[in-house]
Amino acid sequence: MLESKSKEAALESVAGNGLLHRRIFIAQGTALLGAGGLGLLTPSLAAAQRLPNLAKVPGKSMSGYGNRSPYEAHIERNNILSYPGTTGSGGSWTPLESLEGIITPSALHFERHHSGVPDIKPEEHRLLIHGLVDRPLVFDLDALSRYPMVSRIQFIECSGNSRVGEGALPVQKTCGGLHGLLSCSEWSGVPLSILLDEAGVDPKARWLLAEGADSAAMTRSVPMAKAMDDALIALYQNGERLRPSNGYPMRLLLPGYEGNASIKWLRRIKVTSGPTMTRNETAEYTDTRPDGSSLLFTFEMEVKSVITAPSLGRSMRQPGLYEISGLAWSGAGRISKVEVSVDGGKSWGLAALADPVLSKSFTRFRAAWRWNGTPAVIMSRAFDESGAQQPSRKQLLEARGLKRNYHYNAIQSWKIAANGEVTNVHA
Repeated sequence: MLESKSKEAALESVAGNGLLHRRIFIAQGTALLGAGGLGLLTPSLAAAQRLPNLAKVPGKSMSGYGNRSPYEAHIERNNILSYPGTTGSGGSWTPLESLEGIITPSALHFERHHSGVPDIKPEEHRLLIHGLVDRPLVFDLDALSRYPMVSRIQFIECSGNSRVGEGALPVQKTCGGLHGLLSCSEWSGVPLSILLDEAGVDPKARWLLAEGADSAAMTRSVPMAKAMDDALIALYQNGERLRPSNGYPMRLLLPGYEGNASIKWLRRIKVTSGPTMTRNETAEYTDTRPDGSSLLFTFEMEVKSVITAPSLGRSMRQPGLYEISGLAWSGAGRISKVEVSVDGGKSWGLAALADPVLSKSFTRFRAAWRWNGTPAVIMSRAFDESGAQQPSRKQLLEARGLKRNYHYNAIQSWKIAANGEVTNVHA
C-alpha cells in the first residue's frame, strides 16, 4: 500500500500537459521510468537469452590508442564552415543532442579558428610574461609542467553561439546545430596567478594582453582581477594533452568568459595599465545597442539552458512516459534551478539537477513527462546563484534589439507534433 502511494506521488503532475514531479529522479523514483514504465519490455525473453554468433569467435586485438565503435561514427561535429577564400577560418559545432552527462569528448569540442590550426612543436613553444612586471619570464612546456596543477570542469561558449535565434523565422537544425558553439571539459593546468606573482606585477597594472601563436595573432585584453581569480594556463583536456584544435600545447582558460578570450596556442602575456583595444575587441566581439552605440568587454556569458532531448532529430515514437533532458550553464557561477514547461510556457515545473552542480560548468537537468500524443511545445529556463533568470526571446529582443550579434541567451522552444516529429519554433 505504501509502495503504491509512493509511486502515485512520484507520478504527480506539477505543471500543465503532463509534466511530472522531479522526485521521480530521486532515490528509487527512477524505477518508474524503467523499461516497464516506458512500454519497452523485451518481446521475446528466449531470443534475448540466445548467445549471439559474435560471442563464439575471438574479438579484435588491442591498440595503442582507443577508438570509438564504428557504429557511433555518425556522431560528429556539424556546421563545419570555413569562410570563403580561407582554409580553417571558421567554426564547427558540438552535437549536443548526441551526448550525455556534462563532459564533452575532446574530439567533439566545438572549434572556432581565425586562421586555421597551427602545427606547433612542443619543444619549440614558449610563453612570455612581460610588461609591467618586476621580472619578465619565459616558460617552456617542461617548466610549466613542474608547477602545481589544478583541475576544473568548466564550459567554453562562443559569444556568437545561438544567435540564429534572432532571425524572424526559426532555423530548423539540431540542438547542436543551433547551440553547439559550446562545450564543457575537465581542464588541468597552472593557475595564472602563480605565474604573475612570480613575475611580480606592478601595482599600476589593471589589465593584461593575451596573444596566441596562430597566424591571426589572436589577442584579447583581460582584466587583472580575472587573471588573479580563476584564470588557468591549461595544458590538459579531459586527462590528456590538449588537442591542436583546442590550443595545443597550451591555452588560456577564463572560466565563464566568452570563448574568444580564452586564447589558444598561448605565446605571450603582456601586463598593462589598461586594455589594449585590439581589433578583436573593437571591430568585433562588441555588443551593439538599439541606439547604434556598442558595449565593450562584455565578457561574462549569461545564464542559459537548452533541451537536448526530445529535440530536432530525436523524435518521439508514441504516447507515454518520456524524459526531458538538457543542459544549463552560467558564467556567473552555479545553476540554482531549471524549470521546464510542456505547454508553451503557460505553466512551469522544477526539473531535477543531476550531480555534480559546479560553478561555470554544465549542469545536466532532467524532467519526466507523460505525453498524451497531442501537439505540445516544450522549453526550459535556467536560474543561477546570482539571481539571474534566462529571458524569453521576446524579452531579450525588446531589451537589446536586433543589431546585437553576441551573447544570445533566450529560451528556445521545441514543438512536438502529434506524430512525434520535433521542430524548432519561436514561442
